[in-house]
Amino acid sequence: MAGLLYALLSLGAFALLAGIILAIAQKVFHVEGDPMAEKIDALLPQTQCGQCGYPGCKPYAAAVAGHEADVNHCVPGGERTMLAIADLMGVEPKAVEQEAAAPMVAFIREDECIGCTLCIKACPVDAIVGAPKQYHAIIADHCTGCELCVEPCPVDCIDMLVKPELIEHWAWPLPETRRSRIGHERREQHAGHA
Repeated sequence: MAGLLYALLSLGAFALLAGIILAIAQKVFHVEGDPMAEKIDALLPQTQCGQCGYPGCKPYAAAVAGHEADVNHCVPGGERTMLAIADLMGVEPKAVEQEAAAPMVAFIREDECIGCTLCIKACPVDAIVGAPKQYHAIIADHCTGCELCVEPCPVDCIDMLVKPELIEHWAWPLPETRRSRIGHERREQHAGHA
């Protein structure tokens, strides 16, 4: 009888010890949410603009991670973000979907602005500067053209304008080097003989 009691006590002690170890391991190694969605969300511009069809960057990241959405819906992130997400996901890159033909930027007509700060509260990227009862202005380099500031404006003094193309944003393709051209020609010749 004493042997049975000893066996039950040692089995109970072992179960208690295993439970404590599992509880500690769960706290230490706990992963909140989907790790892939978190990585995708870190690549997105965090504008929360909704141009992708989702209410923000995190829901879009979750949809991409769950293969419910394509990698090319982030308009503010553009091609660079799409390529980074496609590389992370191991999928084929796609052309970025554009809602507008050209990138847009908000512009506040200062003489009509009443300084209500509703546009400042609506801007997800802090591209609007101003103070209560003072004129507001847009920092064009930070504006993603999400248009979230337009609707809350009670005096309708915000216009969406085509973003000017500045020389700082131009990108030219790299010239093809002689070495890469020769290598390309050799690959073509080799493919022709096969």
